[in-house]
Amino acid sequence: MRRVALVAVLLATSVALPSLALAKDPLFEPVLRENFPDAFVMQEAPGRYIAYATNSGENLPMAVSSDLVSWQPVKDAAGKRVDGMPTLAPWVKRGFTWAPEVMKVGANYLLYYTANHAKEDKQCLGVAVSQSARGPFVDRSAAPLVCQLELGGSIDANPFRDKDGKLYLYWKADGNRIGKRSRLWGAALSPDGTKLAGEPRDLGMTDEDPWEEKVIEAPTMIRVPEGYAMLYSGGYYGWNDNQRLSPYAMNWARCSGPLGPCTDAGPKPILQSYSDAGGVGCLSGPGHQSIFRANGGTFISFHGWATTRGCRKSQDSRFLYIAPFGWENGAPAIAPGLKPGGERG
Repeated sequence: MRRVALVAVLLATSVALPSLALAKDPLFEPVLRENFPDAFVMQEAPGRYIAYATNSGENLPMAVSSDLVSWQPVKDAAGKRVDGMPTLAPWVKRGFTWAPEVMKVGANYLLYYTANHAKEDKQCLGVAVSQSARGPFVDRSAAPLVCQLELGGSIDANPFRDKDGKLYLYWKADGNRIGKRSRLWGAALSPDGTKLAGEPRDLGMTDEDPWEEKVIEAPTMIRVPEGYAMLYSGGYYGWNDNQRLSPYAMNWARCSGPLGPCTDAGPKPILQSYSDAGGVGCLSGPGHQSIFRANGGTFISFHGWATTRGCRKSQDSRFLYIAPFGWENGAPAIAPGLKPGGERG
């Protein structure tokens, strides 16, 4: 696991950060200790941040923060949690809205999400629109934006704006669901971000490294000094009772352009499960990352399973983690996470 030099990160970050983890402390501690899987984080306004997650009661759970370490669910005046997408598109079956990501295009906020196609019983991608980062997001489409039924469906949408302003969308073809290989795809988007503007392309990545267990997913395209890079997750996302730790992990690939081809940068993950011998630090199943800016700095969010002090599974929940993120010697670099304090559950 690479760690960016903290001095450089802090000098580039004007947001007031809490104390970061010291060497004797756990490298990573969750900033939100409730089930909040597949989280996507973005700046809602200067000094205010919003995160979206896979359904857990609400179709679109949302949480907000002013410092990236103290997070609260979005609630209405009566204290009830707000569902960011209370009404689902006509093609969607309730209960399977996953992996939301949001991008502002013009005056609109666009929510790219995964949901179950009620007729086909496969996961597909949709796009919903709102004039507020907190919704309500509305998708009135009769059909999904992307749905590769012959490849097992499509999940984990990731929108990307290139430096020239052109928009792209990336996703995973859910082949491992039907006994095929999983692949990452991309396509250009229309200027308003609501339609594909070209034929989808296979990005050329494979799922052949042993740690990936024939699963790659959750693409995140970023611009780097060398051009383009894609972060992604791989391996079985869960944490079974017979497993010491979850095998889910993160890696990255080099891409020759916004639509590839992309090539794995190395056979080993850049962030994976670990347990310190003394039980001081523990992380299980880090993955489904997002990269975001916060007042001049760059950060990575990801989820990990709730653990006990002995690094065992404590509950069936995936917590939110945030850490400074940088680019060092031509590769991703992740600093020790923002430390919210408090005890592990």
